[in-house]
Amino acid sequence: MGCSMSGLNALYDAATGGGDVWINERRFRVLRQIGEGGFAFVYLVKEHEASSDAARGRHPSHVSEDGTYAMKKVLIQSKEQLDLVKEEIRVSSLFNHPNLLPLLDHAIIAVKTEQGDWSHEAYLLFPVYLDGTLFDNSKAMWSRKEFYSVFHILQIFRQICEGVKHMHSFDPPYAHNDVKPGNVLITHRKGQAPLATLMDFGSSRPARNKIRSRSEALRLQEWAAEHCSAPFRAPELWDCPSHADIDERTDIWSLGCTLYAIMYGVSPFEYALGESGGSLQLAIMNVQLKWPLVPSPYPDSLHKFLTWMLHPQPAMRPRINDILLHVDKLVERYSP
Repeated sequence: MGCSMSGLNALYDAATGGGDVWINERRFRVLRQIGEGGFAFVYLVKEHEASSDAARGRHPSHVSEDGTYAMKKVLIQSKEQLDLVKEEIRVSSLFNHPNLLPLLDHAIIAVKTEQGDWSHEAYLLFPVYLDGTLFDNSKAMWSRKEFYSVFHILQIFRQICEGVKHMHSFDPPYAHNDVKPGNVLITHRKGQAPLATLMDFGSSRPARNKIRSRSEALRLQEWAAEHCSAPFRAPELWDCPSHADIDERTDIWSLGCTLYAIMYGVSPFEYALGESGGSLQLAIMNVQLKWPLVPSPYPDSLHKFLTWMLHPQPAMRPRINDILLHVDKLVERYSP
């Protein structure tokens, strides 16, 4: 992983409002910023015409028809952050599935700060999806009092589950650990259900943890508090027993919360944040589920399916194959 000296100068130019970016031997023009969060910035970039040598060997699905890509720039300020980025790159490179965002290229470079110290920056290249996330789309629809049809909900949800299944199929299984609508990219397709692509594997880790002491339980809770979004975090990651076998069914809980959010534009327990004395953790731990609309625009069968995933005891939750089997039955029932 690296970047040439000319690439370093271009990266500085790009960060200050112009110029090109080099990722290894590939050269990109920065068009505009399209997102940011924490120490990361996401840019829309366009690749300069690739030579036949540069293009040779790339999978067709990894080559943009119009040369545009999404480039994630991560500012790294500590060894811990550097290790996390390297792990994100390693884990992202494991997966190959149409419903998981592929990492196309990457570079980590050393840069000298104004103070004369050395730090690092990482550049990760992905396909670009300009229709936004499932969170963006669901919130916009909810604000207009519009709803996805049952069939489209099931089609979107099934694609997310297929991506999760790929991760859970590894030996040992990997958990995504941050499944939520904000991590699902949507591509609208005329006459079809939107294409759903699960992204952001910065929190993904081998799923199975044997907890055998209070200190191990607390370490897991602290890690989850930092890496797993609170409204979608499974109960066992809020209050982990001192003797527990944690597995990939933490993702199943998050999938249940995500399905609710596709339907109603918000995660199922966030209402607690708006109540006097309300506690998100207690609402999750006690599975205090509320439906925002009565009557609901969705059938009871969909509500029952959702609550099946939100069992407070992980061992009682279904696994991803069970989820997909049930989705297929619902798709057959509600197909137009």
